[in-house]
Amino acid sequence: MNTADLFGNVTSPVRWDEPLCDGAVVLRGFALADETALLHALDAVVMQTPFRHLITPGGFRMSVGMTNAGSLGWVSDRRGYRYDPVDPLSGKPWPGLPEAFLQLATAAAAHAGFAGFVPDACLINRYEAGTRLSLHQDRDEHDLGQPIVSVSLGMPAVFLFGGRLRKDAQVRVPLAHGDVVVWGGPARLRYHGVMPLKPGYHEALGGVRINLTFRKAG
Repeated sequence: MNTADLFGNVTSPVRWDEPLCDGAVVLRGFALADETALLHALDAVVMQTPFRHLITPGGFRMSVGMTNAGSLGWVSDRRGYRYDPVDPLSGKPWPGLPEAFLQLATAAAAHAGFAGFVPDACLINRYEAGTRLSLHQDRDEHDLGQPIVSVSLGMPAVFLFGGRLRKDAQVRVPLAHGDVVVWGGPARLRYHGVMPLKPGYHEALGGVRINLTFRKAG
């Protein structure tokens, strides 16, 4: 495959595994077979808990729209980053994890070597052209022995995967619609982020990229 094609409006035509390092792998096209069920489930979640732009503890507005599904949801405000069972906008519990979400997350984790993963939280990020996610570690979860499963839908993006320190060099990983990244074990606390999304159009979600990030938070 031409590397440049991965940055265009394409989906992975076949399934293959692309290791990043010990404990981390890109499962190319892994979610494509479940595309319809995932998008229907996504619509149902967003109808209950719309996307919002969270505020960082430092008072900055995040450019990425966010919402959650599961018994716990990741939130940020002046008090800090944390998981909460209640949506602060509605005062109600977050929607439960749709079966399509749960099946995909557990299957992807098992395929990557993390059998028995049962997420209780799915952070849903909505990227528009120009939005990005700065380098960070996922370390608010109680059990850091559990992996992270990250599903890309819609517009292609470039995932940054670094080391255990913020200053470590990062690998640029192009991600297409249907790709799933799984990292855990020795890779669990590696820094990662997303480069600014380029303008474009994808037949499934228009000019938007959706990222489903599954975690065992509680």
